[in-house]
Amino acid sequence: MRVCILMSSPRLGGNTAELCKPLIGELTAGGAEVDYIPLLDKKIAPCLGCYHCQNVAGEYGCIQQDDMQELVGHILPADVLVFATPIYTWQATPQLKAVMDRMYGVNKFYGTASRAVLNEGQAYALLATCGYELDYGAGLLDEGIRRWCAHSGLPYLGMYAVRDEDNLASFRTEEAREGAKAFARRILGL
Repeated sequence: MRVCILMSSPRLGGNTAELCKPLIGELTAGGAEVDYIPLLDKKIAPCLGCYHCQNVAGEYGCIQQDDMQELVGHILPADVLVFATPIYTWQATPQLKAVMDRMYGVNKFYGTASRAVLNEGQAYALLATCGYELDYGAGLLDEGIRRWCAHSGLPYLGMYAVRDEDNLASFRTEEAREGAKAFARRILGL
C-alpha cells in the first residue's frame, strides 16, 4: 500500500507535524510505503478556473506549471491520500486549499475530455488539528472532503482530529498518539 500525506502546516515542527509522527510510524510498521510531503516550501498557485484541465484527456492537464505537477506525481499513484492540516477559520490552510482546488484536473467531468477520475479507487483521509471542539472546529472540512469523495466516487476513510489545548503537549499525550495509530490501522484496513 502506498500512502501520500500532504502536510500543510506552515510550522514544520508544529502540532500537525507532531500528530503525523505516530501515524507514519504505524503506517510503515504495517508495511505501507509513505510519501510525507510538507507543502510549506511548495509553490502552488491558485486555480484559475479556466477549465483547461477539463479538456485534456488521460492526464492532469493543468495549464499552470508550478510544484503542483510534482505533487500530482505523488498523489495519483497513492492508494490513500491523507490531508494533514491545522484548521484555520474552519478550513484547510491556504497551502492545502490551493492543492485541493488544483486537483480539479484529476476529475474530468466538465469539458471535452472523456469523463474520467484519474485517481479512481484512491481513498481520502483527513488528519486535523484545531483549537475548538472537534466537530465545530474541523467538521466543515470533514464534510467537504466527504462530499468531494462522494462526487468523485472515492472512498472516504474519515477524519482523525485532536484539539489543541496545550500547544505541542496536546499532541504528545498517549491518547493523541494512540488515536493517530488507530487511524493508521483504519487506513491500512486492519
